[in-house]
Parts: sequence; C-alpha cells; structure tokens
Amino acid sequence: MTRYVRFHHGGKTAYGIEHDGVIEELSGNLLHHSKTTSTHALKDVKLLAPVEPRNIICVGLNYRSHIGDRNPPERPEVFFKPLSCLQNPEDPILYPPDATDLHYEGELVIVLGKHVRNASKEEAKAAIFGYTCGNDVSERQWQLGPTRDRQWWRAKGCDTFGVVGPAVVTGIDGDNVKLQTRLNGEVVQAQTTADLIFDCATMVSFVSKYMTIEPGDIIYTGTPGVTRPMKPGDIVEVELEGIGILRNRVKK
Repeated sequence: MTRYVRFHHGGKTAYGIEHDGVIEELSGNLLHHSKTTSTHALKDVKLLAPVEPRNIICVGLNYRSHIGDRNPPERPEVFFKPLSCLQNPEDPILYPPDATDLHYEGELVIVLGKHVRNASKEEAKAAIFGYTCGNDVSERQWQLGPTRDRQWWRAKGCDTFGVVGPAVVTGIDGDNVKLQTRLNGEVVQAQTTADLIFDCATMVSFVSKYMTIEPGDIIYTGTPGVTRPMKPGDIVEVELEGIGILRNRVKK
C-alpha cells in the first residue's frame, strides 16, 4: 500500500509519498515520477487535491440504501462535474449566496492509471491506479426541487463542490472498504463499498464503452444512505478505511 499526496511547501507544488507523518518528495506527477532526496514533515505542508484529472466522472444511485423505494438502475447512471469544482482537503466548501439545501455526499473515488477505451471488466480493473476520498457536494433544490435545472451544472458543479483527498492510496480493495461521513462529529453515513450496486471495474468498463478515460481521471462512485443539509460553520468529514479523513468546513 502506497499513499501519494500532492502538496505545497516553500513556494513549490509537488507530489510525494507519505508514511508515518513524513513525505518523501517526488519529481514528476502522480503517475510518472522518480524519488528525490527531499523530505518534509506532513504537519509543515499544505495538502492539495491529490489528483489533476482531465475528466471528473460521477456515478449516482449506486447504493440500495440511497435509492430507497426507487428501482435500482439497470446500468451505471453517469454525470459529470467540472474541473473548476475541485477543492483541497481542509479548504472551505463555499455555500452559494442563493443556495438553500446544500448536502454532503461521502464517496469512494477511483483514480485511473491508464488510458481506457472499450475495456473489459478485467482490463478496467487493471487500469485502476488507486483510490481517494470524495465529497460530491450537492444543492438538492437545484438538483431535484420544483424549479430544478435541466442539467446538474449548478447542483453538482459549483466552485468547491468536488472535494477530494487527502491521499491517493494504492494496493487496497476498493470494492470492500468502510465508508463513514461525519457532520460536526456525528456519524451521518456508514456503509461498506461491498454494498455498491455496480462495482469499481463495472463502472470503469461501462464508461469506457462510450468515452475515453485518461490516466489521472477520477470517478466518484456514489453515496450511501440518506443525506441531510449542511449549514455555514459545519465541519464535514469523509473517512475511508485505509485512505484517511477528508475534512472541510462549510463557509458562507
């Protein structure tokens, strides 16, 4: 298992491998790099979103506990978030001035390591580089309310609505990790990714039949259970077993 982070320190942004509170700085990027002789204490750096994708792909309605009485989908239900919505660990989730119903969505996020097109499940699984934590922040009235938008460009795509981090971790089974979301310390989501309707390889394979997935692209895999509103000042934490805790404060 390897923990990759992206960080800012001393006026420079770099990738590194983190273990036991120490970061070994890398030369290059997440997927193509070499080790350097520089090290940093984790407490002395600013962690950034650990990915720089070309595409942010999302799968919705992927836990039975989330769809409730609705029929489960026959295929992965896919939508997109814009690159401009990416947000770092510990940085604020901005509450839009005219929003009224902002929700957290704790999720496992797949990080692709290879160019993928029309892949079988086996090829798709082999193309997964690692996993990180995600919060697919959503404004429910803009998404589902009586005056909802035709597309989810606002509901899912406002600045800071795509939180990821704190690390990309390799060598874990993304189809069987525990997920927990906490709002101001209260557990509000708790499930295992073993309960996903479509497993990770199935999602990657399905998407690749219709669009090319590039190395570094990410896939949000869906959120479990019932979500509820956040308000300015709240702290939301998404924790995934073996990956870490993604923490952000909501700010007006």
